[in-house]
Amino acid sequence: MSKKEKIYSIIDIETTGGMSSRDRITEIAMVKVKGGEIIDRYESLINPERSIPTEITRITGITNRMVEDAPKFYEIAKKIVDFTEDSIFVAHNVNFDYNFIREEFKSLGYTYSKKVLCTVKLSRRAFPGLRSYSLGNLIQHFGISVINRHRAMDDVLATFDIFSRILQGERHEEQIDGLLNGGIKEFNLPGNITMEYLHTLPEEPGVYYFYNVHGTVIYVGKSINIRSRIFQHLGTIDAKTEKLSKQSHAISFELTGNELVAMLLESKEIKSLRPEINKAQRTQEYPYFIFSYRDEKGFLCFDFDRSGKKNEKDKEILSYVATKQGAKSSIYHVAKSFGLCLGKCGLNECGMDCFYVHSQECYGASVMKEDPIEYNVRALEGKELLYKIFREDFFLILNGRNNDEKSLVLVQDGHYKGYGYMPKDNMDMGMEEWFEAIETVRTTPEYDRIVSQYMVRNNNYRKVDI
Repeated sequence: MSKKEKIYSIIDIETTGGMSSRDRITEIAMVKVKGGEIIDRYESLINPERSIPTEITRITGITNRMVEDAPKFYEIAKKIVDFTEDSIFVAHNVNFDYNFIREEFKSLGYTYSKKVLCTVKLSRRAFPGLRSYSLGNLIQHFGISVINRHRAMDDVLATFDIFSRILQGERHEEQIDGLLNGGIKEFNLPGNITMEYLHTLPEEPGVYYFYNVHGTVIYVGKSINIRSRIFQHLGTIDAKTEKLSKQSHAISFELTGNELVAMLLESKEIKSLRPEINKAQRTQEYPYFIFSYRDEKGFLCFDFDRSGKKNEKDKEILSYVATKQGAKSSIYHVAKSFGLCLGKCGLNECGMDCFYVHSQECYGASVMKEDPIEYNVRALEGKELLYKIFREDFFLILNGRNNDEKSLVLVQDGHYKGYGYMPKDNMDMGMEEWFEAIETVRTTPEYDRIVSQYMVRNNNYRKVDI
């Protein structure tokens, strides 16, 4: 049976800037290629519904007046869908063009999803040893004639010239299939999972599930791009991939709209389902806690103990940890960072003959060589690092699973309580409605850690105090 001939849509866009989440498309050009020949073409200026920066006009030559009467993106969106249907999306540095087009469709409430092929990556394989693989350098290297550089159709035709040279190579089919399928050999795919199905997976945040032949979940993961992450799993050669390939029979997913909810849902599902291949992530108990107190001389001290109602009673708990060594390591890091007394951190018996006092690694708080007030200034800074329990009640508002929705994450009484979704139009109905949207979960230190670390590392949320 002969292999079906591939059809390619080579695409180039011009934009108002370099950020797909902020900037807009000003021009698009597409050529459809089959059997190495162009069989269709399309180009259009696009009204970006915003001003084109002067520097962008200088580079592209596209002015505000030129796009004033041009169609808006939604007016040509169906043309793009129809033109690229049943074809592979090809571009030079494909992520740029593809992400812009996907973002434009997303604003219309439509998910645009294609197999993509990057001529930068292909060129590196087909023409090794060049100084640069930018479109400009390849045009110069091959002596390609271009009249209007940085105009969409001219750049598309230059990309077609380069792509045609790649197609003439002996190993072009192998190189293209390798990039399209992330290194996955189709005959190595597990169970009834097909390459066609993998390419239909969403390129959005969420949680994904691998099932065995009996329908039991054997692995749970999360990603900001489900399709890309699953391709990585199945295209990597390691012990985990080998297990997935041998045992998997099906894959499913659940969209979350953002990374934070994906992490929270992944944690919940691993603890609930206890998948065989997630053994390292099953820890449910945090048998130790770190706490602070003032001693009889007024020094702020840290220590750790086993978790439990009796031990935790009347203590100012800063965080829960999975191991005794983890507790010691956390406190030791703070002590070394702020020059704190190891004796007042529950890590050493200190006295006049203390090694750390003699070596001047601490200032001698244990033998009253340091004033408690001065010492506590540094200890309070250390306490902030150890604190993993929330001291405020609040909601985090993040992206939902579509443009008409927001997600809500609730922190109350010092802990993460759950998440939920709400239509954007209902967000102004008040917090009573927000609480109703939350699906509550049992509090665990792991959930708290996920939320607190996310808040430190990201700023793509809105925090609303309760």
